[in-house]
Amino acid sequence: MSTAPTIHLVDASMYVFRAYFASPAEFTDVDGAPVHAVHGFLGFLLGLLEQAQPSHVLVAFDESLTTSFRNRLYPAYKANREPPPLDLERQFAYCREAVAALGLAGLADSEYEADDLIGSALHHARAAGASGVIVSGDKDFGQLVGPHDRIWDAAKRERYGPEGVVERLGVEPRQVADLLGLTGDSVDNIPGVPGIGPKTAVALLQHFDTLDAALDRVEEIPYLRLRGAASVAAKLRTHRESALLSRQLARIATDAPVPADLDAYAVKPPDLAASEALLDRLRFGPMLRRRIRERVA
Repeated sequence: MSTAPTIHLVDASMYVFRAYFASPAEFTDVDGAPVHAVHGFLGFLLGLLEQAQPSHVLVAFDESLTTSFRNRLYPAYKANREPPPLDLERQFAYCREAVAALGLAGLADSEYEADDLIGSALHHARAAGASGVIVSGDKDFGQLVGPHDRIWDAAKRERYGPEGVVERLGVEPRQVADLLGLTGDSVDNIPGVPGIGPKTAVALLQHFDTLDAALDRVEEIPYLRLRGAASVAAKLRTHRESALLSRQLARIATDAPVPADLDAYAVKPPDLAASEALLDRLRFGPMLRRRIRERVA
């Protein structure tokens, strides 16, 4: 009996940033520019391939902080974030080149973020009978987790499914976007409802099940066993539109322009000529080269 395939969906930007800030800047390319983030990311990616032995992989990158469709809905979206350092932008280009040389599918889009590319690829993969492993430490991905999917935070060595989402956030995967609609997300500059934190938001969703029901039945909230219940009701009345907008901003899209055919994500043997040429430009040593050659063997 054949088993359903699994697609590994890598939130690349998170691990490139981690490598950039965690690795000493001791690697430089042929032009003398820093490439330590590329070295760390390439090592992470090879480790993932060696450990998981995946048959299908998508490596998704963020292309821009300011051109997402979410910026049209809410211009202040992610406006609190500093642009990446110039030397990191160059390293991102190298990372995308490395993904292609390793025989992996890599995607980026100016309209859709890496989260959306992952959500959309997972949507198509499910239609083909596959399950997903989302390689990321971002809690927002909890909303994508189905019964047979997993989130794998490779850096923390944590792997969990729907039950783990409940354990970490207090709500089921289908409620995560509603939770973020209430609490907002300071990292992405999503406003939410001012004064409503995770504990109150979880209590509301446990009682009403959805954000829509809480807003429609707001008159019931003062009678709940909830600290400051009358104040919570007033905040929801005042900031109803902010809650709905925040949920829209936090919800991961599943209709981004990504390949629908699962075969598009099938892992191919590395292109040795391309990888050797890239590693020459990056001036990386024999260890990474050996690991790449072993993948061909």
